[in-house]
Amino acid sequence: MPNVQTQVSKPGLLRQLGFFSATALVISNMVGMGIFGTTGFMAGDLGSASLILACWGVGALFAFAGALSYSELGINFPSSGGEYVYLTHAFGPEWGFMTGWVSFFAGFSAPIAAAALAFSDYLGYFSPSLKQANATLVLGSGVFSLRLGPGQLVACSLIAGFTILNCLGVGRTANVQNVLTSTKMIVIVGFVVLGFAAGHGSWSHFSEPAVRTSTVSLPTQFFVSLLWVMVGYSGWNAATYVAEEVRRPERTLPLALAVGSGIVAALFLALNVVFIYATRLEDMKGEIAIGSISALHLFGPGVAGVVSVLMAVSIASTVNAEVTVGPRVYFAMAKNRAFFHAAATVHPRWHTPVIAILSQGLCAMVMTLTPFRDLLTYIGMSLTLFTVLSVAALFVFRYKRPGWQKLRVVDFAFPLIPASYILVGTGMMIYGVVQQPRASLTALATVGAGALVYRFWIRPRA
Repeated sequence: MPNVQTQVSKPGLLRQLGFFSATALVISNMVGMGIFGTTGFMAGDLGSASLILACWGVGALFAFAGALSYSELGINFPSSGGEYVYLTHAFGPEWGFMTGWVSFFAGFSAPIAAAALAFSDYLGYFSPSLKQANATLVLGSGVFSLRLGPGQLVACSLIAGFTILNCLGVGRTANVQNVLTSTKMIVIVGFVVLGFAAGHGSWSHFSEPAVRTSTVSLPTQFFVSLLWVMVGYSGWNAATYVAEEVRRPERTLPLALAVGSGIVAALFLALNVVFIYATRLEDMKGEIAIGSISALHLFGPGVAGVVSVLMAVSIASTVNAEVTVGPRVYFAMAKNRAFFHAAATVHPRWHTPVIAILSQGLCAMVMTLTPFRDLLTYIGMSLTLFTVLSVAALFVFRYKRPGWQKLRVVDFAFPLIPASYILVGTGMMIYGVVQQPRASLTALATVGAGALVYRFWIRPRA
C-alpha cells in the first residue's frame, strides 16, 4: 500500500460576517464613550451650544470623507488589517509596522480603556465611588498621573469579560454584538424621541452660554475640540479591519462604512441637541456621564437610573466591538512577519487570534489607570495621524498601482474628498500639539518607539 502524505492546513479566519454584522461593527465602534463622555468637556472649552453642534457637524463630514476614502482602499485590499495593509503597500513595511504598533496602544487598547471607564462613570449614578474622579488612589499629576479605585476595577472586569468572549469565536461574538448594537440603537433613538416628546427641557439652553474653562482663542479651541470629536467618530473604519472575515468584501465594505457612518452622524447630532435641551451648558461642564445628567433633568431620578444602566450597556457594546476588531490588525501584521509571531496564532477550534486578543485585553486594563481626558487627547492624536497617512496613500495607489479600482463617489471631483480629510486632520494635529502638548507628545513618542522597535527588533528577524 503506497504511503499517503496528508497535508494539514493551518487554521485560518473564516468569511462569516455579512452586511448587517459589518455595519453593526462600524456603529458599535463609533457609538461609545466619545458621544456619551465628551460633550461635558466641550461645554466648558467652547462655552456655546452652536459651536458644540458645529464641531460635531464638521466631525461628521470629516469622518464621512474618511469612510469614503477607506471604501476605495478596502475594495482593493480585501484582507484584514486596515491601515497596516494600506501603509505597508504604499510606504513600506516600517510604516506598516508603526501603524499596527500604534493601533495596539492608541487605536484599540486606549479606546477600550476609555470606554470601560465611561461605563463605570455611568454606573456611578448609583454608586459615586465608581466615578473616575473619585478614585481612592492617585499617583502623579496631569498626563503622567495614575488613578486606581472601584471604577477602574469595574472597567477592568468589563474588559476581561469581553476579552474571554472574543477568544471563543467570531461567530458567537458577532451574535452578541448584534444584540448589543440593536439595544444601543433602541436606547439612543428612544432617549432622543422621549426626551423631546415627554422630557422637561428648555430650548432657552441653546442661547445660554457657559463660562469658558479654556483660555485659548475660540478658533484654536474649535480645532482642539474637533480632535476629541473625532475620537467620538473613530470606528468609521472598523469594517476594514475584519475584511478577511467579511463575505463579498468588494460590495459589503463600502456599504457598511457609508451606511454605518451616516447613521452614526445623525444620531450624534440628535443626541447633542437633546443633551443641550435637557441641561444648561454651565451644569454639564466637565462631566463624563452627560447622558445620566440629561436624563435626570428630563425625566427625574427614577427614569434617570434606568437610562444610566441602558447607556452603560450601550458603551459595553463599544468595548466588545473594539476588543473584536483590534487583534485582527496584529494578526495581519504577524502573518507577514511584521509583528510578534505569537499574534498570528489562530486557535484550532475557535478560529480566533487568541494571543493577540489576550495581549490587547491586558494592555487595555493597565490603561484604565490613566485619566479619561488625557486618554482622549492621546487617542485623537494617534488615530488622526495614521488615518491621514492612509488617506494620503490613496494618491500613491491611484497614480502608481496598475489596475486600481476607483470608487465612483471618490472619483467625483477628485481629489476633493481625500484632500479635505488630509488638510483638516493635519490642522487638528498641529493645534493638538500646541494646546495639549503632554498628551500629544506622548502619542508621538509612541510612534517613535514603534520605529525603534521595528528597526532593532522586527527588521533583523524578518
